[in-house]
Amino acid sequence: MAQRLNAPDGGSKKNSTVRVAVRLRPYMNRQDEKGEGPCVRGLDSQNLEIINWRNATETVKYHFDAFHGEQTSQQEVFLSSVKPILPHILNGQNASVFAYGPTGAGKTHTMLGTREQPGVIPRAVREVFNLVNAKDEDEGWDYRIGMSYLEIYNEKVLDLLSPSSQDLPIREDKDKNILIPGLTNTTISSFSDFDKHFVPATLNRTTASTKLNQRSSRSHAILLIKVVRTQRTVPHRQQTGKLYLVDLAGSEDNRRTGNQGIRLKESGAINLSLFALSKVVDALNSATAGRVPYRDSKLTRLLQDSLGGSAHSVMITNIAPEYKYYFDTFTALNFAAKSKLVVNKPFTRETVAVPVLPAKRPREEHEGGGSGSAPHKKKQKDKKSELDGSVSSAHYHSLSEQSVVDRLIALEKMIMSCRDKDEQSVLRDLARSRKEIQELKEKQKEFERTTARLSERAKENSTELPGFKNSAAPLQRNVTNPNKQRAVVQPLQVCNLQPPQLLAVSKQSVCVKEKKKKLSDLVEPPDGKENMENPWGSQLEEAVLDQSKQKILHILNTGSFKELKGLQQIGDKKAKLILGWREIHGHFTKLEELIKVEGMTQKRFSSFMKANILSAVGK
Repeated sequence: MAQRLNAPDGGSKKNSTVRVAVRLRPYMNRQDEKGEGPCVRGLDSQNLEIINWRNATETVKYHFDAFHGEQTSQQEVFLSSVKPILPHILNGQNASVFAYGPTGAGKTHTMLGTREQPGVIPRAVREVFNLVNAKDEDEGWDYRIGMSYLEIYNEKVLDLLSPSSQDLPIREDKDKNILIPGLTNTTISSFSDFDKHFVPATLNRTTASTKLNQRSSRSHAILLIKVVRTQRTVPHRQQTGKLYLVDLAGSEDNRRTGNQGIRLKESGAINLSLFALSKVVDALNSATAGRVPYRDSKLTRLLQDSLGGSAHSVMITNIAPEYKYYFDTFTALNFAAKSKLVVNKPFTRETVAVPVLPAKRPREEHEGGGSGSAPHKKKQKDKKSELDGSVSSAHYHSLSEQSVVDRLIALEKMIMSCRDKDEQSVLRDLARSRKEIQELKEKQKEFERTTARLSERAKENSTELPGFKNSAAPLQRNVTNPNKQRAVVQPLQVCNLQPPQLLAVSKQSVCVKEKKKKLSDLVEPPDGKENMENPWGSQLEEAVLDQSKQKILHILNTGSFKELKGLQQIGDKKAKLILGWREIHGHFTKLEELIKVEGMTQKRFSSFMKANILSAVGK
């Protein structure tokens, strides 16, 4: 067995705030469209300013842990912001680095980089291997490094190391650790081994082209590096540290990106998860917030350790200098300023072996040769044997090994005797329970016989009472008013009506109901269910029916979002799905193809056709 210890190191007893670094990427073009110049500029290594959009003559200043200007290299970003937190994962603590910012600001370049200029991820993994290799063998620890790689696409967790996998669940264990069952965990022994797995997995990530970015990330990517070190000697302590390297997808303004169809749905999922991330930061900074909404998004669920959890966190905020990115940059800087106030509480995650309690010594001790073989026993105090003070270590170990064997034998005997006693007690309890059940059954039978006798006596007494001449007499027992007697008997006169009279009454009621029915009531199926033979279609002229179908098909193929919403039973979601289907598969050749759209069943299709055709006929 093992127990979990939260043993913080000497330097990690204090709380740790999220370190925030801001990186300003260079101009994509030499000059702006309007030649207005940059909207943001750096003042020094920690301060920057941005033009106040309310008053162009003023600026808003920000202070962060680090500011990386346009000329800052990938190496400088890594050394100043990321490298200082990496040694913590070798001591059983967690660390997290994630890039945040609008689309097209350079997040993926900062995290991945290129072959010539590698980014944070390859540099961090190489540094972890360097730290492990630099450890002295005499320290007595063995290290094992593993990796997992996943993406969050449209709120689905997908394994990039196993592309055929489906949406993976997110779970939490009893120690509040976030787990993903079924996620691939690959053991790596060197950086080249990591590169062999990481590069093909990166190609599995979902990307697409937009108006603002030729290779825009359509998902959040998370790389997990897990370092487990185990002590070689007893008690075999084990410490586990995790490094989260996160490349977030950028927030998007669909008016500028021109997203439609599938791209629009992806953008909505990205913006929704980033909004949930902002709510988490606001809740952590609020003194009155009782609940932190980590569960509102799968992204915030996985970043629970990084924000307000137990990790040493670094956030690299990427911004762009162009004026067309002004509001995206302004929003990103405000979010970075709020994140800087989030407090984490790192601690060491350690598992140790529980010491085995010594078993009870047997009453009879094995006697060995020599003067030092007599054991310490209370019952032998009356004997005149004395222990030799100079017992050799080799002789002591031989006795201790024999004593362990005797203890195990005695323990086995004790367990077997307890098992026999337990079986006998169970059998006695079972016999007692059966006897009690039999007694209860006999009492129940006696009670039933008594009840039967009492009911027979009550019937005999009731038949002997005067004044009751027919079966309807019980209704007249407490009746004193003769009018009430007639009221009770009167409904029985309905049964004396002749069949022609009943027929006339039913015909009259049917005629009244038919006059009150509307057109929509006429086409309702009699049993309240959809009729697959369309009886309402047979009541319309064939030319009118074909004309209505052609009109609906024309709207489905050429109608805009607003025109599609004008159809009966078509809302925002159905209209977007029809537009997406049309973008992928082309026009509908017949109305029955509408069933292929997501969420459109045969029953819904029949209801849709009935509602729209009747609406067209009514107009």
